[in-house]
Amino acid sequence: MDKTYYESFERMEDFMTRAFAAIGVPAEDAKTCAAVLIESDKRGIDSHGVGRFKPIYIDRINEGIQLVNTRFEVVRETKTTAVVDGHDGMGHVIGVKSMQMAIDKAREYGMGMVAVRNSTHYGIAGYYAIMAANAGMIGLTGTNARPSIAPTFGVENMLGTNPLTIGLPTDEAFPFVLDCATSITQRGKIEHYARIGHEMPVGWVIDNDGKPVTDPKVALKGFNTGECALAPLGGIGEELAGYKGYGYATVVEILSAALQGGSFLSALAGFGPDGAKHPYHLGHFFMAIDISAFTPVEEFKKTTGDILRELRGSKKAKGQDRIYTAGEKEYLAFLERSKTGIPLNEEVRKSLTAARDQLKVDFTFVWEEE
Repeated sequence: MDKTYYESFERMEDFMTRAFAAIGVPAEDAKTCAAVLIESDKRGIDSHGVGRFKPIYIDRINEGIQLVNTRFEVVRETKTTAVVDGHDGMGHVIGVKSMQMAIDKAREYGMGMVAVRNSTHYGIAGYYAIMAANAGMIGLTGTNARPSIAPTFGVENMLGTNPLTIGLPTDEAFPFVLDCATSITQRGKIEHYARIGHEMPVGWVIDNDGKPVTDPKVALKGFNTGECALAPLGGIGEELAGYKGYGYATVVEILSAALQGGSFLSALAGFGPDGAKHPYHLGHFFMAIDISAFTPVEEFKKTTGDILRELRGSKKAKGQDRIYTAGEKEYLAFLERSKTGIPLNEEVRKSLTAARDQLKVDFTFVWEEE
């Protein structure tokens, strides 16, 4: 049986920073990329953290479809808005700079919004919403992605998992952060299931005949060949209101492409007509709303906290001892992992070791110290 090893936040962030720098990412940008990635693991979201370090970022850099030097070009700007071209640089760097620009505009004018084109995978969307919440603002972000979701009544993967993410400051120790895909689950979770050899529930993925697929490796292969697709949030068809998830995914697709003149739908597949890999050219959007333009921040935080506490204190279903609000489980995971470190299974360990050896980073992992 595979033994789980644990690395501290600090050691894993240090390793990724050094590895990003070793492959050519500028020092400050390397720190940013590592900080965004480690935030996912800190919050217990294993689908978007260190497990994706090599296959999503290092491998794509090696393949030439993601650039280590990020050219952050503002191509259009007003007092409250901006359009940015990321030129296929590091999505984490583009994301942090874009949300900070939105926050700065909101601080001066009440609201700020930045739309991005030609970017790459920007990691955990919640990172950017939390940036705004920590600044005493409401933060919203979304991104399109390579096709995975079938439209309601369809079987072809057309839309990305397209998260619509919102962060709100509260008077509690953690903000309210709703960070979830508009599909019934996210592609990263299926990648995580494939890494740990866990079968998927029926209803997450369908094949071209509309039949359920439960093997995550079959699903991941099928996404690339067009033989599998994710169901939208809600599920297959109309009975469980899957059309709502389909609708929200479409909203995110439009806001990630139409405002900034970006790529969309099948153009985000990452493959050219000849089957060769090419940059994904993803789009994002970032919005910050200054709460103080409406009401004192502390009053907003208290009202928000009161709402969340009343929800958690409501009558529980039989057999349940707790009701959660968005961001609470991630905060509890952070408290636990602050003590234990990040859990790393065998497949993730192999991936990290391969990246370390390939990039010749002088680093000894905890499982090598026995």
